[in-house]
Amino acid sequence: MVIQICVGSSCCIKGSYELADQFRKAVSEKNLEGEIDLAGSFCKGKCNREGVTVSVNDDVYTGVTPEKFNEFWENTVMKKLKEERA
Repeated sequence: MVIQICVGSSCCIKGSYELADQFRKAVSEKNLEGEIDLAGSFCKGKCNREGVTVSVNDDVYTGVTPEKFNEFWENTVMKKLKEERA
């Protein structure tokens, strides 16, 4: 699985670096280094008034915030990872 976090100027202002730290921590805590690759990306043209744009494989999500990270991690990342493992 590849997770790309936008580090364009708009997303940086909205917390992309904090979000990247949360992703790194979650991947490490769950020992998923071999299954999840984290990367930065530049603007995907999907800017939102709230939050950061994040891609999980080919799916693009907007409005991801550090405050909503746990919900996004469980409901999106872990769900997709379970589907990939099946």
